[in-house]
Amino acid sequence: MKPLPAGILLYLLVFTSSMALEPRIDRHSLVTRHNIEWNDIMGQIPLGNGEFCFNADGTGLQTFGGNTMSHWAWHSFPLPEGVTPDQIPSTGTFQKGPVRGPDVFPEGSSEIRSWMFDNPHIFNLGRIRLTKAGGTELKPEEVEILARKMDLWSGIHTSMFTINNQAVRVTTCVHPDIDMVTFRIESDLLSRGELEISVDFPYPDIQRGSSWSGDFNRGNSHRTLILRSSGGSRQADFHRQIDSVDYYVSIRYSRGGKPAMPADDRSHSFTIRCEGSSTLELECVFSAQPFAGRIDYSRTTMKKCARHWQAFWKNGGAIDLSGSKDPRWKELERRIVLSQYLLAAQSAGSYPSSEAGLMEVDPWRGQFHMEMTWWHLAHYGLWDRWSMAEEALDCYRKFIPSATALSQQLGYKGLKWGKSVGPQGRSAPWLGNQVLLWKQPHPIFFAELEYRLYPKPETLEKWSRIIEGTALHMADYAVFDSKTGIYHLDPVMPPSEQGITRDAVFDLAYWRWGLTQAQTWRKRMGREPEPLWDKVSDNLAPLPVDSGVYVHSAEWNDTYINRAWEHPDPVGVFGMLPAIEGVDRDTAHRTLLKVWQTWDWKRCWGWDFPWFAMAAARHGEPDLAIEALLLDAGTKNHYDERGVCTGGPCPYLPGNGGLLYAVAMMAAGWDGAPDRHAPGFPGDGTWTVRWEGLKPAL
Repeated sequence: MKPLPAGILLYLLVFTSSMALEPRIDRHSLVTRHNIEWNDIMGQIPLGNGEFCFNADGTGLQTFGGNTMSHWAWHSFPLPEGVTPDQIPSTGTFQKGPVRGPDVFPEGSSEIRSWMFDNPHIFNLGRIRLTKAGGTELKPEEVEILARKMDLWSGIHTSMFTINNQAVRVTTCVHPDIDMVTFRIESDLLSRGELEISVDFPYPDIQRGSSWSGDFNRGNSHRTLILRSSGGSRQADFHRQIDSVDYYVSIRYSRGGKPAMPADDRSHSFTIRCEGSSTLELECVFSAQPFAGRIDYSRTTMKKCARHWQAFWKNGGAIDLSGSKDPRWKELERRIVLSQYLLAAQSAGSYPSSEAGLMEVDPWRGQFHMEMTWWHLAHYGLWDRWSMAEEALDCYRKFIPSATALSQQLGYKGLKWGKSVGPQGRSAPWLGNQVLLWKQPHPIFFAELEYRLYPKPETLEKWSRIIEGTALHMADYAVFDSKTGIYHLDPVMPPSEQGITRDAVFDLAYWRWGLTQAQTWRKRMGREPEPLWDKVSDNLAPLPVDSGVYVHSAEWNDTYINRAWEHPDPVGVFGMLPAIEGVDRDTAHRTLLKVWQTWDWKRCWGWDFPWFAMAAARHGEPDLAIEALLLDAGTKNHYDERGVCTGGPCPYLPGNGGLLYAVAMMAAGWDGAPDRHAPGFPGDGTWTVRWEGLKPAL
């Protein structure tokens, strides 16, 4: 019998020790003490199933703001006048031949580039709101919020408020299996005809800063076709046509509902009033294809929703900090619980999430950044919820054709992964597309996470082609200096994105780890090692050092003077990454302390704080790991009432995902971690960490 891999053995040892903790965590108490009670009539809370998300304001609908979005809902504006499809490079770049610097944009291409940057974009499928009689708009000052609660254990949102001193109660949830939102609205205002429900469909709009995404004043630019409006069935079906995009909406309403249909296909507002009843139940299904299934009633959906979320919380990992003496325990635990909810609700679908998830159109049009896939999805491997990441990670298989074409166009072998992409895999044009390298080894990391969970031939085969192509490109990209015998990463834009340089510190470490791990994968499959991969990894330029600490790059010795902001790249070499050859522990430790002392943390991003915490944990600085996770850095390390990290130019889910990876690692350990419970947390008695179901990090 072959010995168990070191990582799996560590997991068994750590997990066994954790099971000795009695009693087991009361997960209901753990979760519900962080229920969102946010009596803000304007504030939006995402309700979703991972693929589809309905963002509800304080009325439980979208009376004053909120978007309805799905990972399948993408739109592109028509091409600019005079531009033909053959003028759009399928790879997203005009550049040909080996990379020598930033993307080169030919003269006269600005209009094409602008179109490529904006398209495709995620869009708002529709808004559902309360209106007064005749569809007259409600104003915020007409609504007095009384109580609003998001029950995390059931996934059900309840809001109670008054309009004209009349009580209104709205219960809202999203179906766990289909893209459907359901409501139960209770008020005497309904039976008196003073309160109605309006469903409005907009034309896509990429402008930001408004309550809703979309233009509700461009009725002539899209069509809403009525497929069915039978009063007997109490259901209305719509076919939406927006340029080349089609999708479908089915709305069913309870007895007493009286619909007012759009006047024609250029009118995009559907209104329902209620006769003879003070209760209206409404179910609304959005789908990319005509919906042929049975629409569950609201009460059935709510039961399914509750079962789904209870199963989510009862399974996978859990961390309970309630026994801690450090008064900060509750805030950290709140961030952990709410981050799990937010990511499960909108970042567990058919494609990787954008930075803003399914809450709004972010500055990158909802396109997902391939370097950010790690921050959105890696945590699922440590929280034993890998199934929630698998469909999104299938993007690497889907993008093999585009990654192959990009690599070939630039004169390289293998698979070169894009940067800011939509479902087609085409990159949006940006000067750093080809030189932002740290996205390249990510699929090797994901493959290793999956293998730790499922060490079987099927896993090896599943990732084999992706790993082979990824490593082949990595080896081919490195530039060989025949005089010194050294391979360089040149050019490269480091994670900090402060410019283009050569031999960036984190990229060098990640390159070496990735090539080494790719050889390990070949060995597991019974294949001979690739000689070039070893040659490149063994002869990569050394990690750049100045004054005894790692610096951003070999050309940027001013790291701690002029570049101590944005992402602290130097700490990642032994933090996100495990111990690898070529990384000196003492130098890395000095680097950690130097970064902590000198960095301008208010100029960082949400994921920089867990990035630092991972490194602090590995270096035996658990107090520093806690300080980093809870550091007061203004909006950059803030988690709002919903638990949404605000550390970016939009709701910033990479901060939430990074936090979950870091705390799981701090609790369950990592390869080579000290043999003690919760090795990444302080062991002085101030923190009591109870955990279940977590996996150690690499």
